[in-house]
Amino acid sequence: MPSLTPGSAMPASDITSLRAVLRSPQRLRVEVLAGLVVALALIPEAISFSIIAGVDPRVGLFASCTMAVSIAFLGGRPAMISAATGAVALVIAPVMRDHGFDYLIATVLLAGVIQIVLGVLGVARLMRFIPRSVMVGFVNSLAILIFLAQLPHLIDVPWAVYPLVAAGIVILVGLPRLTKAVPAPLVAIVVLSVLVTVASVGVPTVSDEGKLPDSLPSLFWPNVPLNLETLRIIAPYALGMALVGLLESLMTAKLVDDVTDTPSSKTREAWGQGAANVITGLFGGMGGCAMIGQTMINVKASGGRSRLSTFLAGAFLLILVVGLGDIVGDIPMAALVAVMVMVSVGTFDWHSIRPRTLRRMPRSETTVMVATVIVVVATHNLAIGVVVGVLVAMVLFARRVAHFTQVAEIAQPDENTKVYKVTGELFFASSNDLVYQFDYLHDPATVLIDLTDSHIWDASTVATLDAITTKYQRYGKTVEIIGLNPASAERRDRLAGQLNASH
Repeated sequence: MPSLTPGSAMPASDITSLRAVLRSPQRLRVEVLAGLVVALALIPEAISFSIIAGVDPRVGLFASCTMAVSIAFLGGRPAMISAATGAVALVIAPVMRDHGFDYLIATVLLAGVIQIVLGVLGVARLMRFIPRSVMVGFVNSLAILIFLAQLPHLIDVPWAVYPLVAAGIVILVGLPRLTKAVPAPLVAIVVLSVLVTVASVGVPTVSDEGKLPDSLPSLFWPNVPLNLETLRIIAPYALGMALVGLLESLMTAKLVDDVTDTPSSKTREAWGQGAANVITGLFGGMGGCAMIGQTMINVKASGGRSRLSTFLAGAFLLILVVGLGDIVGDIPMAALVAVMVMVSVGTFDWHSIRPRTLRRMPRSETTVMVATVIVVVATHNLAIGVVVGVLVAMVLFARRVAHFTQVAEIAQPDENTKVYKVTGELFFASSNDLVYQFDYLHDPATVLIDLTDSHIWDASTVATLDAITTKYQRYGKTVEIIGLNPASAERRDRLAGQLNASH
């Protein structure tokens, strides 16, 4: 039987279907309210990322609107939120600083095209090579970054901010235990906003983060020369934006798959992100990618599961900042900080750092997770952390597998023949020491090396076997490699004698 999603009478496999959502008033209410909560949480984030990129706040806000609305139709992961992000802002900020706004938009457009090409080429399939330990590190580092991003709103602020944040956390923790009819984040935002307005409490508000736009976005085409010089300027940043955006989006999609127990199309998500960035660029937006924090607000805190919540997040954001800017501007930042703090707590994989878990987990797995977390927190770049984590995992895996290869003397049919048996996978890490496992001086005239229980994976192993043969030949002895499977035999026949086998 299909599993049921908590708080819903609908099977998890049906919840992501828009048609199924529209047939269920209960599910529809959840999706609408989830979109509203996410829209409110997007406002200060988009303004902050605009500041990082060096652009006007309306650029980040409109980018978040167009990204969310576009990806709702084009993306491969229902309920995932895409908008302007810090990772993308950091990559493209130098373009704005050194060359201006038109070149920044040209960079966003080119990045979108690159993402579409990479998506069509199937780059999403590379996700299978990301180990679980890297994924855990990604999630934990993300939770830490979300929490750290709230600290500026908690330092050097009026004292009233602290009880407001505490009250918000109490609502977020306590309300779901009483009822889940209304998302707790929405209740916390409304209650604290009313309290601050009625009591005339002087605390930082959303309007303090930047001026909200008062008009709709319009089509925009960058005024840059269409020549190789322009390409030389924007291409490196566009490629960086495309790769960072895809990596963060695909990692977030995988996380949502795990949280919701539903699959998604990573290939569609890859080219969908590119198309959304092209659309965003054409409306003068700074581009973006999946937002893990807002996605967790939608999926975990508010129960969103379909494309409707993603679409409404973008639509509500546009309505809020353009039509209700004065009201939205009065929302206390303390309310949004409380929401994000609880998102951080809920995102962190606490099980991964329990002493019992750490004792059972192989040290290499823990090392990969810690390396990922350290790099992400140090660089504030999830993509760099994931790449480093994968590289560390590859090195540790190769080191571990290298020790599985064994060489043993199994027979000596007569005084002129000796048989060695090699067991294990042979590749660059395991085969380099293979050359030192034989007694070239004292072995008889004929040596048989049995590779029945081995497999040749690369040219390094072929070069090692050539080196072994050469060493025996120096002593006037003959070597025969036996037991090769077809793939290994084909690789050795093709490369033997063509490589430098000197040791």
